[in-house]
Amino acid sequence: MDTSFIHGVIPPIITPVDVDECVEESGLRRVIDHVIAGGVHGILVLGSNGEFFGLNHEQQQRAITITIDHVKGRVPVYVGIGAISTRECIQLARLAEEKRAQAITILPPMFLRPNEDELYEHFRAVAESTSLPVLLYNNPDRVGTNISANLLERLADIPNIVGIKDSSGDLTLTAEYIRRTRDRGFKVMAGRDVMILGSLVYGAVGCVASTANIVPDLVVKIYEKYRADDLKGALEAQYELAPLRMAFNLGSFPVATKDAANLIGLAVGSPIKPNVSCSEADVTKIKDILRGLGVLQEFRSIQN
Repeated sequence: MDTSFIHGVIPPIITPVDVDECVEESGLRRVIDHVIAGGVHGILVLGSNGEFFGLNHEQQQRAITITIDHVKGRVPVYVGIGAISTRECIQLARLAEEKRAQAITILPPMFLRPNEDELYEHFRAVAESTSLPVLLYNNPDRVGTNISANLLERLADIPNIVGIKDSSGDLTLTAEYIRRTRDRGFKVMAGRDVMILGSLVYGAVGCVASTANIVPDLVVKIYEKYRADDLKGALEAQYELAPLRMAFNLGSFPVATKDAANLIGLAVGSPIKPNVSCSEADVTKIKDILRGLGVLQEFRSIQN
């Protein structure tokens, strides 16, 4: 199975919605063009920042269809799967393959807190339902279940489970994922934007970064500088990105990403309820950070 395309910066793209909380097509196409213009190496649709949890099956299918249609092969498209039941995850995996996505990512089931044997059987069943490459998605803060290094070793033996995005924030765990699978061609991706460089140094092949929705070129700079053996340049870019990522903690997840996108003119609409936008004071803080990064002025000059 060819997994050479799995590398670099992959934004979990925002899903713009209209007043009825349905996918807003022109906004989604605008977000896609923005991140591709910033040099990203792939796009993840229906990731956590894409508010998959607030979209019904019809709207999820619409987001996938529009994304693949608009990307037109410019970069690989990954489809995020975050359903609770194995049955629904299999349905979404088959939909992604039918729509000709390049890969899928799978979260552990939320709410249930399955044990490791149950998790293994869940991931195995979904992987065996498709011929697409599968990346696991470890995000224990959100789903309440952690993919241990021991479990990952077992899962890495399944032929089309080829990688993992680690959003645990535990660099020791990320390093263990890499150490235990380093001879298998397994792809580990950083999932915490403030830990991109640290993960790359350990051997990660890239990142799935929410900030790449807003400043894709800066996130790409971390990756490209590291790849060019410019560790100092990569570190400076990582430091430059940090205030924006830290500001994403100001509102309920993931509304600050959407607020920032609106501030730079992407017009992505409101968060899906029950979430609402950040307070006026916090929006001002985000705006000041974006101004410091130069993206407000840069985006407006492009539009003019």
